[in-house]
This record gives sequence, C-alpha cells and structure tokens, in this order.
Amino acid sequence: MAAVTGSALVVRTLQRAGVEVAFGLPGAHIDSILQDALDAKLRIVDVRHEMNAGHAAEGYARVTGRLGVAVVTAGGGFTNVLTSITNAYLDRTPVLYLAGSGPLERDDTNDQQAGFDQVAMAAPVTKYAHRVTRAELIPRLLAQAIRTARSEPQGPVLLDIPWDVLRQQVDADQAGEYRVEIDGTGAAPAGAVDRILEALSAARRPVALVGKSFVTAEARAQLHEFAARAAVPLLSDWEGLGAIVGSEDHVGLVQTLATLGADERPDVVLLLGLRFGMTTQFGTGRLLPKSARIFQIDPDGRELGRLQDIELGIQADPIGTVRALNERLGDRPVPATRDDWLETLRDVAAARRSALAAETEKHEGAIHPYLAVRAIAESVPDQATVLVDGALTELWLAETIALAPLAHYLGHGYLSSMGCNFGVAIGAQYAAPDRATILVTGDGAVGYSLAEFDSLVRAGLPVIVIVLNNRAWGATLHTQQFFYGQDRVINNRLENGSYSGVARALGAVGVDVTELDQLRPAIEAALAARRPACIDVRVSLEPIPPEERVMNGEPPFGGIDGE
Repeated sequence: MAAVTGSALVVRTLQRAGVEVAFGLPGAHIDSILQDALDAKLRIVDVRHEMNAGHAAEGYARVTGRLGVAVVTAGGGFTNVLTSITNAYLDRTPVLYLAGSGPLERDDTNDQQAGFDQVAMAAPVTKYAHRVTRAELIPRLLAQAIRTARSEPQGPVLLDIPWDVLRQQVDADQAGEYRVEIDGTGAAPAGAVDRILEALSAARRPVALVGKSFVTAEARAQLHEFAARAAVPLLSDWEGLGAIVGSEDHVGLVQTLATLGADERPDVVLLLGLRFGMTTQFGTGRLLPKSARIFQIDPDGRELGRLQDIELGIQADPIGTVRALNERLGDRPVPATRDDWLETLRDVAAARRSALAAETEKHEGAIHPYLAVRAIAESVPDQATVLVDGALTELWLAETIALAPLAHYLGHGYLSSMGCNFGVAIGAQYAAPDRATILVTGDGAVGYSLAEFDSLVRAGLPVIVIVLNNRAWGATLHTQQFFYGQDRVINNRLENGSYSGVARALGAVGVDVTELDQLRPAIEAALAARRPACIDVRVSLEPIPPEERVMNGEPPFGGIDGE
C-alpha cells in the first residue's frame, strides 16, 4: 500500500486546481502542509502577520481573477485572518483559507491554541466553512470548497483541518480525485439583451458603470468594444477602474456624476456588476437619478434593485452579457449624437481637477496632498497595479487616479479596514511580477504592517510604498474638528518616527520627500531600481478633499454645484 498524508492530499488537490502560490506564516499546526508544499514545489510566500497572509491572497485573486490561498495556523493565526475573510466576503473575492487546528484526540481538553470553534466563527462571513475529520475526506471537501469559492457570486471559503488529520496516512489509491473546475457561467437571455440595446439606442445620456468582473485582457477587450460600438461612456468604482482604462469611452470614477447639473444627468444606466451602495450614494437618486432607466446585470440576484428601482434586473455574468451585447449589436450604426455627452462628462471631471488646482495656489506649508496625488498619477507606468490605503489618502487619490494608465486599482472595499492593503500589495505584486505595484498609503494605515517591508525584501517583491505623511489620522481628525470643534481633537496625532527609516532598517530603500519637485524623481528612481521602497512624503493635513466636504454636508468646491 502506497501511503499519503492528509497534508500531501491538500497540496495535491491545490495543484490540480492550478494553484501556484499560497501565502502564510509558519506554525506547528500547518507545518506538514509547508513540508509537502516544499517537496511539490508549491511556493508559500511567508509574511510577518497572518492578517497579511489573508490580504495577500486577496490581492493575488483580485489581480489574476483566480483563486487566492492563505494557510494559517490554529488559534491566533486563525483569528488574525478573520478581517481578511470578512473583507473577501464583502468584496466577493475568491479566497481559500486553510486553517490548522488542534488534534481531534485532544478536542475540548484545554489544549493550546484551541478551545473555540473556528468554523462557527468563520461561518457568517464565508460561503462555506467546514472542519475535516478524516484525511480521506480532504480531496472531496477541498474540491467542494474550491468550486464554492469560484461559483458566482464568488467569495471566501474556510477549511479547518486538525493537526492529526493532516498527519494521518491513508492509502493513496483510495484517495479519490474530484472536480475542481467550473467551466462557465450564464449570460443574460437574448430578449433581455435586446431590451438593453433598444434603451441604449434611444438614450441621450447613457452610462455604463463597471464593477470588478472584467479582470482578464479578453474581458476588457469585449467591454471596450461594446462601449465603442454602443457609444456608451464607461465609469467605475475603485475595483473596476483598471477595466475601463484604455477605452476611448473611459471617463473615470463614478463620483464624477455627483457634480453634474440636474439637466445633465444620465437617462439610461447600465450596471455591469457594480452594486448599489456606498459608491452610488445608497440609491438616493443624487448620483443615479430616480428618473433614469436602470438595467442591472449582477451574478447575485440579491443585489438586483437592492436600493433603487430598476427597469430590468438580470442575474447573470457581466462578462458573458457584454459578449452577448456585442453579438446582438451586429451592424447597427454607432449613435452619432454621443460625442457631446462624453465630452460633458470629461469636462466635469476636468472641472473638479481645475477647482482643486486653483485651491492649491493659496496653500502654504507642507506639500498640498492634491499636488502629491496628481504627481503620483502622472508617474504611474503602463499596466501598473495601484493600491490605496487610509481614508484621507483614498479620498485624495480618487481625484486623480483615473488619469493613470493602470491595470488594477485596489481600494479598501466595503469593509474599509485601514492597514489591509500592504498585505494586498504583496499578493498583487506576486500576481504580476513584471509590472509595477504601487501602494499609496497614509501614515496611519502604513503603521499596521511596517514589518512587511521585511517580507517584501525576503520574497524579492519590488513594491513601492508611497506614504502621504500628514502626521495624523487625518480623516478622523477632520471629523472631530467638524463635529466637536478645533480644540476637541484627541488621539489623532502621529508625530513620531520615520517610515522611510523603518524601511531602510528592514533592507528596503527609504527616501524622504519634503518638496513637490522631489516626488516624481523619487518614484522614477524606485521604479528603475526594482527593489522594495518606501517614499515618505510630507504633506499638509489642513486641506479637506471634496468628498469629505460632501460627507460633512458641504458642497465639494466653491463654484461647482454640490447638490
């Protein structure tokens, strides 16, 4: 009898599923997986905190569109990754979390790193969570978890595998192989496609709002072809921005619609996997007019018309639906009256930038954050991955990032957990090793994961971390000032230390920028060096970004309608 261990079955099934890398941190409960991965040449990229193992798996999945895998030990290793699991659940990211646990024979004996139900804790924020009790069950249950993560709507899954189950030996010939693939998902039916095309042909001011589905080059080519042939401007939330960059009909982030005049707002809206919620101002009609005809395509039927009335809601794959739209378009002529509408949207976006640029002319002191994010956007190379972390940093970068020729723009997502995107950047860089990965972060957010500069150096991942350092938790400081008064700011100042100095101490490049004209050369030098780097940029805390003003009930700019 040829024997095989449970951990070897884990590795074998992962490789059958096409998994080439996992992210983790060593621990006794999962060391057997690491040993079998070593023998099978399945790379495990180790980090300094399990939180970032999970986030790195998210980043890999978000950039590739494939399954991300995180391997964490029992107890604190598992609880450390719960934020990542929740993040993946809210953002519909396909990640497999493999968690070790105490041996079954010591269950409920006050053993170390045990005494609580890991599956029960994960169940509310996973699509599937299960504990494996026998090694021969691993191939079937792991295949089921992988299919579940990849089925629409995609999301995280957890397998809890006890220490003794991983070490248990079974007959290799008796360990079956189970399907791990999903070969396709459905598109909208032909009748619904025709209704969408009829509405678009009659529209004067149509827009398509693009979500996260369009990751591959083929999917993006289909999207760009549709936009060109139907003359539909493309906008997106943070996750879909990379999909629309490169299209002649690209406008930028969906917030552009917020400053349109009442008689300039869209009359037909096509939602392609972008959900109602925060980015659409919660269906209030301030962003997407109540009078607009809205057609929503989403893989999750629960999202159809969640917050705003829609004319047609189709549970389907947005990519397959766009392909069907292109096929049904046939030889229809491109609408000839849409150039003015596209220019109107672009003029609105340009007006936002002009208004901000005008405000910087009166600024004194440290670098104005708008000038910093403008320089960053102008420095991003083709097909880069750009990530943003930190509330105030994200609000500022949103004003310029649509100008960058990036491939992926990864924001906080719906959980909006600060400090998570350093870990995401690790996985994103591994996913696209020949392309630049740039993390733009606040000084508050970067503090969660400073030790990961060590992980970047050891793994040879040349992530560039640009810290917009205003020496404070900027967004919460502004909120305290607005609601409680200038003299009521508390627990918000971050005035100690050097982030570039930490990077240097851990083997990365560290650069300080105190003048605007130093920033672009610093970014260009870091891109050329292809080493992990930290560019610590001293920016002013005082300016307030437009969207933060809107949150506080004020217009975004003087001279631009803020209703």
